[in-house]
Amino acid sequence: MRRLHPLPAYEVPAQLPTLRERIVAAMPPPAKTRRRKWLRRGFLLSPLILALLCLLWPAIAAAAPAGINVNLDSSDGEVSTSLQILALITVLSLAPSILIMCTSFTRIIIVLGFVRNALGTPSMPPNQVLVGVALFLSLFVMGPTFTQINNEALQPLLDHKINQETALKRAEQPIRDFMFKQVDQKDLALFTELSKGERPATRADVPTRVLIPAFVLSELKTAFEIGFLILIPFLVIDMVVASTVMSMGMVMLPPVVISLPFKILLFVLVDGWSLVSESLVRGFVS
Repeated sequence: MRRLHPLPAYEVPAQLPTLRERIVAAMPPPAKTRRRKWLRRGFLLSPLILALLCLLWPAIAAAAPAGINVNLDSSDGEVSTSLQILALITVLSLAPSILIMCTSFTRIIIVLGFVRNALGTPSMPPNQVLVGVALFLSLFVMGPTFTQINNEALQPLLDHKINQETALKRAEQPIRDFMFKQVDQKDLALFTELSKGERPATRADVPTRVLIPAFVLSELKTAFEIGFLILIPFLVIDMVVASTVMSMGMVMLPPVVISLPFKILLFVLVDGWSLVSESLVRGFVS
């Protein structure tokens, strides 16, 4: 008989590598990114760059062209043109706050927002349209005040008849008169007490820093009172439509879907935008 030779035994590893381990082993080693290389180079070269800047800075400063020179010593005793430009830029940066806080813009934009919410159309008219309407209504209301400022402060300043300080005082007075006509005496007394100053005897003794917050608070109060009166008729329409829909058994139908056309129709028939604009303007004029 032929003797059969035994087959060689293969060693079986104790544990085979998982699929994830084989994939990770087959992947190439991660290369260094460019960001790390540039960061390392910049860190190494930063002392050299700083030393070169220190050596070359006097030459760069001497060769640099002349910039804006704020010179307070003018030949005619007035503020230089550079300082005037700086003051004008400062005023323009504060113009939105002045427009909102010291004019009729606050009351008008809040009332228009109440009208839009009362109609049930939160996106119609858009915010840009409401702001534009409020802006031009504010310019219409503040027209006499701005005309007085132009005649008494701006034009004499441009004609070099008065200096900047006198022009600022003259421009401030019409704005103060407008705010005094609209401010509530209770709010004015409140901020006068909070300021812990002496009780003013006349309007001229009231500081502007006390007058402005009192005026803003009065405008907010008046705007919310007008908004409440605007919301009442539309609230009645919503209640009537909701009770009618519920009595008819149409529970799944939102009442807002039905009341919206009726509210828009009522607002258009009574010429609502004209009435609101007229009431706002007359409220400031009277």
